[in-house]
Amino acid sequence: MRKLKLQVQTTVDGYMGGPQGEMDWLTFPWTDDFAAYVTGLMENVDHIVLGRRLAEGFIPTWAAGPEGESQEAIDFMNNTPKTVISNGLTESPWDNAVVAGGDLAETIGKLKAEPGGDLITYGGSTLVTSLIAADLIDELNLFVNPAAIGAGLPVFPGGGKKRFRLVSATPFDCGVTALRLEPKGA
Repeated sequence: MRKLKLQVQTTVDGYMGGPQGEMDWLTFPWTDDFAAYVTGLMENVDHIVLGRRLAEGFIPTWAAGPEGESQEAIDFMNNTPKTVISNGLTESPWDNAVVAGGDLAETIGKLKAEPGGDLITYGGSTLVTSLIAADLIDELNLFVNPAAIGAGLPVFPGGGKKRFRLVSATPFDCGVTALRLEPKGA
């Protein structure tokens, strides 16, 4: 069965965005060691899962071929099939993307049961917290930036204790540390 991986940038105090989704705390530029790690994370991925709001910016940005990205990365992001989780959209306005609504666990279960490589999600906030709350993530890749913002969009939803097993912790020259976690018992 395919795994669903989460890749998300976070602050040391656990936020993936400021109160209005601000990302001004992100560490840039990335160093070569960090870029290589991110590339390695994608090696077995052949499907991207996105929330609707993130998809609205993510898909068109990659389709435009963002400056500073390698052609290999641009091709990967554009050519990899995507599922956009939305209960508001009925069809996809984007190339190489389908929309799925309804029961999140059922949707993710169907995607995991399909043949192929792993799935990856980058969020956004509503999708990430819903996936974590429903125990649907198989591998969490938290890119912890050396910044605290005090308030914002939390990576982990309130109201429930979650336990994880640390698989690896990798610091990078740019100051970001990657934490690879699995749900306890996985």
